[in-house]
Amino acid sequence: MLSNDTIAALATPPGTSSIAVIRVSGSDSIKTVNTIFSKDIENVPTHTVHLGKILGKNGYVDQVLVAVMRAPNSFTGEDVAEISCHGSMTSVREILGILAEKGVRYALAGEFTKRAFLNGKMDLSQAEAVIDIINSKTNTALSVGVNQLEGSISSKINTVRDKLLRVLASIQAEADFPEEGISGIDETALADDLIRYIAELDSLLKSAEKGRYIREGVATVIAGRPNAGKSSVLNALVEKEKAIVTNIPGTTRDTVEEFLQVDDVLLKLIDTAGIRDTENVVEKIGVDRAKNVIKDADLVLYVVDTSEMPNSEDEEVALLVQGKNTILLLNKTDIEIAGAAEKYKKLLPDATVVTTAARTGEGIDELKTLISDMFEMGGIETDADAVLVNVRHIEAVTRAKNAIRHAYNSYTSGMPLDFISIDMTEAVEALGEITGMTVSEEVVDRIFKEFCVGK
Repeated sequence: MLSNDTIAALATPPGTSSIAVIRVSGSDSIKTVNTIFSKDIENVPTHTVHLGKILGKNGYVDQVLVAVMRAPNSFTGEDVAEISCHGSMTSVREILGILAEKGVRYALAGEFTKRAFLNGKMDLSQAEAVIDIINSKTNTALSVGVNQLEGSISSKINTVRDKLLRVLASIQAEADFPEEGISGIDETALADDLIRYIAELDSLLKSAEKGRYIREGVATVIAGRPNAGKSSVLNALVEKEKAIVTNIPGTTRDTVEEFLQVDDVLLKLIDTAGIRDTENVVEKIGVDRAKNVIKDADLVLYVVDTSEMPNSEDEEVALLVQGKNTILLLNKTDIEIAGAAEKYKKLLPDATVVTTAARTGEGIDELKTLISDMFEMGGIETDADAVLVNVRHIEAVTRAKNAIRHAYNSYTSGMPLDFISIDMTEAVEALGEITGMTVSEEVVDRIFKEFCVGK
């Protein structure tokens, strides 16, 4: 699984910039860079930076800084040389080409971080945190990613896993040597321990909903009948003409998505087709899609037109959003007719109400404040809490919890210890998958393929 050849890739985004960084890692990285550098860096101390020139077949290519980091004290755990050149893609291509001529292979996606994992510089959950940090869209997402990189998930998982291993060892000793009484299992204490471990994992799983909001955003569906002003609400929220707005009903035929950060809450805004009965095939597809996304929404912004009285289409939308986390937007209040607002409120008496005139922006700031208060991510103590944001981790913790629950039920119903041992082993292995202790090579490869080249 572990390759010792020397690899290189651009570690900064491609394009024109002030500088670009080319990362070279492997047992021959420093030696190879030394052959194309104007100064001798083969014997310099680790973690030092040197100014010089990259030399090619035709002479001087670029003036650069070369940082030397010797194994094991580098990101990958290998010898690493990082070349900071001028941020011209011409210069980058030239230097990478010279390295290739020296036998350096172009790195695969995520290969540097994969080597860090395989060399024991970080566990698998910490490696996954690297990509979460790169992709973070809010301060909370960044904090959670950094926290996980520092071992918040690993620490929590390893603590529970170590407890399970001790219990498993006692159970196996009792099963293997029943007459000797080697383990000295306390039946009451064991049952209590299993319940406590279930509770610990359940507590961790409860963080998964906030974790999903942090990673994917709060799925916020803008729903209503045609011409209620849904697209105007979307445009007012994102402060640009994202969706087409006309006075012709049924303008929006498909879902329109846009991400928006409100304070430290990431919203995945989804504008939808107006919900109504229609014979138009294309519009009907849009209406069906609108109904489907409402089912999966974390939040619904139900937009109504207060310049008209509610009709059967409004009643249909109200039925669709029943039981959902819903904000009722009384829109077009600049041309509102008397009595309309009160009738709309009766359609959804439990919904939070905000009055808006989306075309002028009235009420939009109030709406943003309300959403921020509803989904405030600052409640996550990112310096201390382990927050599950990764689907793979959630699935593994769920399997572990279910296995422990099954072990508890088997134990309290008098099943043989061999059966309980099987369940406990499954729980231990499931938790080990999170940190990489029991994960397969196929899973490792799949995880690192999601990374960008150069990381």
